[in-house]
Parts: sequence; structure tokens; C-alpha cells
Amino acid sequence: MTPSVFLQSGDLLPEALNISFKLVPAVMVVGMLALFLAIGYVFKVADTEGMWVAGRSIGNVENGMAIGANWMSAASYLGLAGLVALAGFYGLAFIIGWTAGYFVLLIFLAAQMRRFGKYTAPDFVGDRFNSDTARAIGALTTILIGFVYSVGQARGMGLVGLYVFGTDYVTMVIVMMAITVGYLTISGMMGATKNMAVQYVILIIAFLTAVYVVGFTGGYSTVLPQIEYGQLIGELSAEFSEPFANAGFYLWIATAFSLIFGTCGLPHVLVRFYTVENEKTARQSTVWGLFFILLLYWSAPALAAFGVDLYDASQYGPTFAANGGMSGGEGDLIVVLAAQLSNLPTWFVGLVAAGGIAAAIATTAGLFITASSAVSHDIYTNIINPDATQRQQVFVGRATIVALGVIVTITAFDPPALVGELVALAFSLAAIVLFPMFFLGLWWENTNRQGALAGMSVGLTLWVAAVVNDLIFHFSDAFAEFVPAIGAALVGTPLVFVVTIAVSMATDEPPERIKKMVRQCHSPEPMGQQQSAEDVVMSADGGQSPADD
Repeated sequence: MTPSVFLQSGDLLPEALNISFKLVPAVMVVGMLALFLAIGYVFKVADTEGMWVAGRSIGNVENGMAIGANWMSAASYLGLAGLVALAGFYGLAFIIGWTAGYFVLLIFLAAQMRRFGKYTAPDFVGDRFNSDTARAIGALTTILIGFVYSVGQARGMGLVGLYVFGTDYVTMVIVMMAITVGYLTISGMMGATKNMAVQYVILIIAFLTAVYVVGFTGGYSTVLPQIEYGQLIGELSAEFSEPFANAGFYLWIATAFSLIFGTCGLPHVLVRFYTVENEKTARQSTVWGLFFILLLYWSAPALAAFGVDLYDASQYGPTFAANGGMSGGEGDLIVVLAAQLSNLPTWFVGLVAAGGIAAAIATTAGLFITASSAVSHDIYTNIINPDATQRQQVFVGRATIVALGVIVTITAFDPPALVGELVALAFSLAAIVLFPMFFLGLWWENTNRQGALAGMSVGLTLWVAAVVNDLIFHFSDAFAEFVPAIGAALVGTPLVFVVTIAVSMATDEPPERIKKMVRQCHSPEPMGQQQSAEDVVMSADGGQSPADD
């Protein structure tokens, strides 16, 4: 994998995966989807509090499970093993990046974001920097993240549905996305959160069972496949086992950096801290979430190694070896393929496939909710129509979910890269544009409106240039080498920090009211379940000022 060229998504070899209608797996998947729709209906909402933040009523373990399901998308369940299978050592950058970020989140952002107490990430940016322009840029970034991230989920759902139902890929993308959009328009954040807890149980049971059963039946492991798979490394190809055979040291570091700090800037992750009752629960749910995520991430490289070995030894291995190795389509389904090539019962492979669909739907739900709230709450209500009723806000939010679903579905018909790579682009954007605003906004009270606008504008411009250069025009090899789209944050995030700080220092300090809100985010005094830092400051000062711009 070169810095400027993504791994191609590639075609799937139908015979290798036994693509055909399978009754038992189909019944399992249909039953699972019906359960999701039923839960969405039971927990349907009609007000904005329930639609966006689930009434701030979610407990620590349940929120931890929702964080896990929200996080472990098709990129984790399918794409992570696929990246390791196709890119070997380079794939480990994704595992490190997608886990280490939670420690930064736990220490620096979780409790503080909960104390700030808003609905959305753009809400935080707009109120903290006293700017509707900053709010709009934050909302645009949130929508872009939701779009790019969701395309990867739609691809994952389509590929897995292809295995179970034996139809064509496009049909499965349409059906799966229609079901996802259907239950989200009914349920909002409350129903999505309840579903995420159920989806986590399904996906983690399916994945861990696959790791252990494939490991045991293939003779790769006896007790702990997560450790014992190491004996395979020396037997696999150099591209899989040798450090930096597929990507250089710089790209490895840049990718890991982008994913670590992108984790701390993802709106659909941060909104989980707004759904809990207080900052203590926010911290606890982060720890639980990290534990639930660890169970899959610790196991993914093992299943990738098993799958690569099984594939190479199968009748299909020589064919693809002659054509340069496994295709992207095979890699994205290595989790299901490993179970298939182990000659396990069809119902078992169907269980593994169902877990992939659950993972993709859970994350898509979180992404669509945050994107719809960015449009309805941050753009429509706060900028266009401040007098909007709750009914109007919920309607706009639901319309946004439908519109985004249509756009994502069409794009997923022919995606430009692998599932994991598409998702990594969203992390890169979050790390460059949003993470600096969250960190400086919570930890340096002198960060002002001018600094935030300058930093966000520079970051968004840099990310767009990197993506266009990598995926569309390829206007500069040198730029692609040092600012790859997947790892653009290594250059972009420090640059945005410097620009934001420099402009803030060169211009007027923010109002005292804003500084008090930042201090309140670090106060040891407890706050009410529905209370925000702004509420505390307003009660003390007796009012608030409008946005500066």
C-alpha cells in the first residue's frame, strides 16, 4: 500500500464464499432485524431530549455497551481483520489507533464534555466559541464524518447480506439501509441506544465464537487464539508479517496518530457522554466501553491470520496468488470467509455474518443520529429558525436521516476503498477539525471565536485537499507522501492547534461568561442531571449574550 493509493475494494469470488440463499442464516438475520425494529418502536420518542440524548438517562454499563456497539462498526467487525489480512503489519496501526484514543478521551474529554452538557458536538463548538459560524462549520464536519463513515457500513452490510441471501450486492445495500433508516426515524437516540446494547451482545458473541471455533478446528490454538496465532506469523507471506512491507514507517505513524485523535473528535462517540446523567457516569461508561471494545480488538488479528492461512491453503488461493493476492472484496469478508473455509456448519457461518450486520447497523444508527441532530438542532433551529417547535425539529431530524440514507446507499454501490479505509478518512477529518476545538475549548479558557474559526477553516481545507489528492486528482505525489488522506492529522492537527492558539492570542479574549463556563467544566461541584455549565453560569450572572457573529 503506497501513501497515495488506497487498496482497491475489488470483486468478490462467489465460489469462495458460497454465495447463495441459506435458509437458517436468513431466518437468523431476518429475526435479528425484526428485533431491532421492534425495540425501536417500543422506545420511540417524540421530543428533542429523547431524540438527541435519550433523556440523559442511560447508565454506565448500558452506555458502555452502546459505546462498544457504536464503535465496533463494520470497520471493526469486518474491516479491521480485512486490513490486517490485506496489509499485514500496517493493519496494526488501526488497532492501536482505534483503542489508544479512548485513554485520551477518558482523561481529557469525557467528564468535561458531560459537564458542558449540550446535545451535539456542533452545539459545543457554537456555544463555547460564541459563534454561529463555528457551529455551522462543526455541523458541516459532523455531516461529512457521518457520510464517509456510513458508506463503509453500507458496504459491510451489503457484502454480508450477499452471503446470507445470495442476491446481488446492490439489492442488499438498499434493503439493509432501508431497515436501518426505518427504525431510526421511529426511535431516535433512545431506541438506538437500547438497540446498541442488544447489537453489542450479538456481535461480540458472534465474533469471539468465530475466533475460538476457527482456531480450534484449524489446529491454530488450544486455549487463547489471541496469543497463539503468533506461531502463524513466520509461515505467512512477507507482506503480512514483515514490518513496513506494505507501508512505510511515516504512513504507519501518521495513520495511528489520525485514528487516536480522531477517536476524540468523533461526534457520534462524544454524544454518548451527553446521554448519561452525570460526569461520573461518563467516566465509568468510557472504561466499560474500552473493555467491551478490547474483547474484539484483541481477537481481530488472530482471525485475520487464520483466514489468510485458510485462504492460501484453499483451492482459491493459487488463483488469487497469480493475480497479486487476495482481493479487497475477499479481505473485507475475511471474518466470514474464515468460518466458511473451516467447513463449519452453515448456521454457524450465518451467526458470524449476522454479527457483522449488527455491528454495521449499530454504528450507522449513531452516525445518522448525530448527523440529523447537526442539521435539525444546530443548523435549522439555532441558525435558520430559532422559534422552531419540538415537532418541527424532530421532523427535520427524521427527514435528514432519510436523505442521508439515500445518499449513503447510492455511494456505497461503488465505494472508492475498503471498509476500514473509508472509516479512517472520517477519523482523519475529526482529528484535524474537531479534536483541537474540543481540547482547547475545554482546557484553555482564552481560546476565542477568531482562533476557532481560523483553526477549523485551515483544518477542513487541508483535509479536503488530502482526500482529493489521494482519491480523485493525484495532483502531487509529495503532498500525498507527507499528508496522506488517512494520516493527514499528523500534519493537520498540530497545524490547527498552532493557528488556533496564535490567532486567539493576537485577538481579544473571549467574554468572561465563556471563561466561567470552561471553569465550570472542571469544577468539583456536582451538577443536576439536566443541567449544563451554561445553566450554572446563567443562574449566577442572570442572563446570557447572543453569539458574536
